[in-house]
Amino acid sequence: MTHPLSSRARAALLLNAVVAWAGVVLTVLLSTLGWYQQLPVEPGLYGDTPPGAAGALPRLLDTLSYFTIWSNIAVAVGVTLLLARPLRDGVAVRVLRLSGLLMITVTAIVYQVLLAPTAEVVGWSLLTDPILHVVTPVLTVLVWAIWGPRGWIDARLVPAALTVPLLWIVWMLARGAVIDAYPYGFVNVAEVGYASVARTLALILVFGVVVAAAFWGLDVLLRRRSRGSGAPGHHAGRAAG
Repeated sequence: MTHPLSSRARAALLLNAVVAWAGVVLTVLLSTLGWYQQLPVEPGLYGDTPPGAAGALPRLLDTLSYFTIWSNIAVAVGVTLLLARPLRDGVAVRVLRLSGLLMITVTAIVYQVLLAPTAEVVGWSLLTDPILHVVTPVLTVLVWAIWGPRGWIDARLVPAALTVPLLWIVWMLARGAVIDAYPYGFVNVAEVGYASVARTLALILVFGVVVAAAFWGLDVLLRRRSRGSGAPGHHAGRAAG
């Protein structure tokens, strides 16, 4: 099924995509080039890589193994697909749209609650950290709340939206078992053990379901409100203008 985008919706989605891609590309480039300031690394966490060209590939793989990067990529790809002509609202596009929303929301909340209090943000991180953890999450949620598309979330999509987070978990744990390093302290198997990591990840997944359900409920409310006010463009499968 194909639906047009209004000029305002297209402009908002374009801004969302540009900011999300900018955060990802900047972070990947700066990390691969070794331009981030080297900080002390806790045992079992990413960051203990050789300086210069010798550490370029390990730094790249480390960067691409953070949930933050996965969530920003999910947003960037999902919004880019929405901008494609023609706009096709197939199941895969809807799932990716919801995955991006819930992942970027979880990223922002987990960062502020668990990571930000002890994070040392210096150098280039002063630029990229706010983009990845604050600007893109806020912009993504605002653009979705105002321009939708409305009616794209249902009971089938809520569990399906966990596919990408589950793939990240498999990748992160499998890679960690090989290199003995993990992205975050709460998934540091060498330090806290698999049982603790499993409990933490299960809680985060449950929280992800709650977030997805919250977006579903909000979508229903916004759709009813737009119908009640007679505002156009909020029907299922259509981006509001």
